[in-house]
Amino acid sequence: MAEGIAELARQACHEIAAGLAGVDEGQAGALVDALASARRIALYGVGREGLMMRALTMRLFHLGLDAHVVGDVTTPPIGAGDLLVASAGPGSFSTVMALMGTAKDAGARTAVVTAQPGGAAAGAADLVLCLPAQTMANDTGAGASRILSMGSAFEGAQYVMFEILVLRLRERLGISAAAMRERHTNLE
Repeated sequence: MAEGIAELARQACHEIAAGLAGVDEGQAGALVDALASARRIALYGVGREGLMMRALTMRLFHLGLDAHVVGDVTTPPIGAGDLLVASAGPGSFSTVMALMGTAKDAGARTAVVTAQPGGAAAGAADLVLCLPAQTMANDTGAGASRILSMGSAFEGAQYVMFEILVLRLRERLGISAAAMRERHTNLE
């Protein structure tokens, strides 16, 4: 008989928690500072990482921040005082590198969320938030996750970490849950 839902959930949560256990508080704090002080925030991610970045964008909007998903036709240009936050779990993507170059050329700061702090994207970023969780790039062979494959451990860690960032931003900016709810739109 297959394992029950509760047991699978316990194992999946354990894998996500293991990925978050290695998060550097200084990196997380620096990203909170950058998000709180940015004039405008543009966010980008590839594939399912992109879905997590969209979720973060929505929460930043609920906080009252000027946040946009890169690729939406209404995303304004960024420049000095702005922040591009990109996800590159396995270390680099050509689109992430191109967007980071464009943002830097325009005078914006860049931040990368990754599982590979030695990757090209992290090396090119102003800020790095390393979530040392398994990505699709390293989900086979010895030490591979038992439950979460194909990058799900990293994406789950992103979801939880992004909610933690939002909680810290809420506290820093003095924004209540009720105020966030007021910014929820009927088309979300």
